[in-house]
Amino acid sequence: MSGDFYIEVACEQRNFDKERICGDVFISRKIKEEDRTIVVLSDGMGHGVKANVLATLTATMAVNFTMEHKAVDKIADIIMNTLPVCSERHMSYSTFTIVDVEHSGLTTILEYDNPQTIILRDNIPFDPGWQCLILNSEKNAGKEILSCQFQPRKEDRIIFCSDGIAQSGLGSDKHPLGWGRDNMLDYSLKLLQNGPKISASDLASKMVNMAHHNDGYISKDDTSCASIYFRQPRKLMIVTGPPYEEENDQELGKSVKTFKGKKVVCGATTADIIARELGVEIEDSLVFEDPELPPVSHMDGIDLVTEGILTITKVTRILKEYSPSYTLGKGPADRIVKLVQKSDEIHFIIGTRVNIAHQDPNLPVDLEIRRTVVKRMARLLEEKFLKEVTIKYI
Repeated sequence: MSGDFYIEVACEQRNFDKERICGDVFISRKIKEEDRTIVVLSDGMGHGVKANVLATLTATMAVNFTMEHKAVDKIADIIMNTLPVCSERHMSYSTFTIVDVEHSGLTTILEYDNPQTIILRDNIPFDPGWQCLILNSEKNAGKEILSCQFQPRKEDRIIFCSDGIAQSGLGSDKHPLGWGRDNMLDYSLKLLQNGPKISASDLASKMVNMAHHNDGYISKDDTSCASIYFRQPRKLMIVTGPPYEEENDQELGKSVKTFKGKKVVCGATTADIIARELGVEIEDSLVFEDPELPPVSHMDGIDLVTEGILTITKVTRILKEYSPSYTLGKGPADRIVKLVQKSDEIHFIIGTRVNIAHQDPNLPVDLEIRRTVVKRMARLLEEKFLKEVTIKYI
């Protein structure tokens, strides 16, 4: 998170036809201590396992050297000195694009042999003033690296891809020389015209789908598009548990009322306190969307009202098991996960009064004290989903 904007990073990929492994490799790394995000896309020559190994080697080196703040020409030189060179074509075995975003300031892009990165500002192309570095070390003499630096603004976008996108449709009647960067740029501008707030992942996904369409739905190469979107952070507040001291009920009500973002309340006692403090009614529903959990309730000004510890425990379980192929249902826990996915900052307010209901020795061991479950959930959100998380005890 930078001062006032969030950096959304996404990549969509499609493998070369019938290959099980992608020859393009994408790595995104958040360095919390330095408030930096480093994103790398590398395209290994050929496809399949060999291409993947070379691209992984390149991308990993790129991330590690960039983390060490090495000069751009040094990074390029070390990577290219390490990589084997194709004996027939005398070309390096993989290409790379490195984007280094310092959240408080400069964004640096370093690119070798990938289609030139597209930068959009105010939904039109932005030229940051690219520089061409010509390497002069013995092994890489004459090779050209493109680099640029600029100060990002809210709503800026960076789009970069592998050859599979720029060369899609190669040899077809419509694109005999391939789709090309100009068409890619026009298409991305059209997407933004139709949906100025399109997410980074939807934009990347549409670019990959278009390339697939150009190829007649049989991919001629590994196809990857990465997208970075500097935007207003989307915030979510999750409140669970009554405050330790009753005199803090008012403070809790005020925090919920003034919060700018989506709001979830977990727990009947907590919901009662907030309803009282906000002067609104709670409407219970009797629709069981999940056999394991009580139904949701409704309260004006709150996006979701659920039961407490059982629901949070299930949310944590779903987050732990979650993968791109996981299908979310309509139950209360699934709905919280959907809200979490659409948010960048998750702010927990945890009441610390002990709930008498949970002192029953017959309740399953799974009903851990609220604090422990929330801590586990927060760790998953930070490490697995790269969310910004705060926890406040009350």
